[in-house]
Amino acid sequence: MVYMVDVDNRPVQPGKWVVVNTHPHKEAFAIENLQRQDVHAYCPQIRKRIRHARRELDVLRPLFPSYVFAQIDTTRLRWRSIASTFGVRSLVSFGERPSFLEDGFIHSLKAREIDGAVSRPTTPYDIGQQVRVSGGAFDGIVATIIEMDEKDRLVILFNFLNRSVKMKLPIGDVAAA
Repeated sequence: MVYMVDVDNRPVQPGKWVVVNTHPHKEAFAIENLQRQDVHAYCPQIRKRIRHARRELDVLRPLFPSYVFAQIDTTRLRWRSIASTFGVRSLVSFGERPSFLEDGFIHSLKAREIDGAVSRPTTPYDIGQQVRVSGGAFDGIVATIIEMDEKDRLVILFNFLNRSVKMKLPIGDVAAA
C-alpha cells in the first residue's frame, strides 16, 4: 500500500480533505464535475439576506467564496485529476503537494449546519446595549448599539460635541460597558 506524505513527511491517511479553489461563482459547477469523478465534495453555505427590487430575500451563499472542500483517497493519489476538473482553478498546496485538512474541521462545519446553512455564532452584543469603544480616536467613549450587519460590524450611536454621531466599527473594537 502506498501512502502519500505531507510537508512534514508524515503519512497521510486515506480520506483527507483538500481545499479546492474554483473559478468565481462556479462552486456548484465544480462540485458537480468532482462528483462525476466519484470525489466527495463539500461547499458550506451561509444564509444571507439580499435586497433586490424592493424585496428582501434570504439566499444561500458559499461561506468561503470560490473555495470548496474535496475528500480524496490518498492511497489512490487522485489529487492531480481534481486540479484539471472543469470549474476548478487550482488546489491550495504547499509546493507540489496539496495541503490537507483534518476531518474535524469539516465535521465542525457540518455540525453547525441548520437547514443546509452553517449558522453564525451568536454575537455577544444586542441592539440597544451600551458598549465602550476600545482603541482608536474614540477610545473610552460609551455608545449605544443601534444596528449589527452581517460582516461582524456594529453601528453605534454616541454623543460627540453635543451632536449624535453614528459610526460603524468592527465587533472587536468594543467592549461591554
